[in-house]
Amino acid sequence: MDTLNLAKSYDFFKPEEVKERIHILGCGSVGSTVAELLARFGLTKLSLYDMDKVEPKNLANQLFRQEHIGVEKVTALAQMLCEINPEAKDNIKVAAHGYVSQKVSGYVFLCVDSIELRRDITTANKNNAYIKAMFDFRTRLTDAQHYAAEWSNMKMVDDFLRSMNFTHEEAAEETPVSACNVTLSVAPTIRIISALGVANFVNFAKGAGLKKFIQMDAFGFVLDAF
Repeated sequence: MDTLNLAKSYDFFKPEEVKERIHILGCGSVGSTVAELLARFGLTKLSLYDMDKVEPKNLANQLFRQEHIGVEKVTALAQMLCEINPEAKDNIKVAAHGYVSQKVSGYVFLCVDSIELRRDITTANKNNAYIKAMFDFRTRLTDAQHYAAEWSNMKMVDDFLRSMNFTHEEAAEETPVSACNVTLSVAPTIRIISALGVANFVNFAKGAGLKKFIQMDAFGFVLDAF
């Protein structure tokens, strides 16, 4: 079987040192991109959650291709990840019905569309001692934010949860839409915030600490983190 050659990254990051499973809740724009970046680091213990199928409009800002239209996102994404690294085949798990209160552990990437669902997931797992860290993403057209919390630090968890103290309707009011009321989103914004979130995860996995908050504007060339 072909394997992913990690010669370009292995001295920087050794994937076998991450023993825990990585859960990606939502496999749309951010989720599919995060999964790809993790796979290119040689990480294979990935669990993918999404209930949607690929639509033509998804191709503009998500990882999918024309051949995936009509296919379950988790199935299409798992296929692409195995094309990158065939060793992932026996380790990837998919949940085509999405996240419905399954037990999670290790690392959790919140990439779902609904702020209410993110808040519910976070609240339900607030005292889950098996989670090491959670990572959340909020995107608009050109700007985006990334939040993270080390789960053994209750203050970070509380701050993480407080950052979700708004409604989906309030978020929608701040999100640019087209004349046809289609939410606007472009690939550069998605790629950059996803890459920053994965970099945050890698630094944390290597013992270099965690950034609680990262904000950026892909076209205004603005970046801040603390």
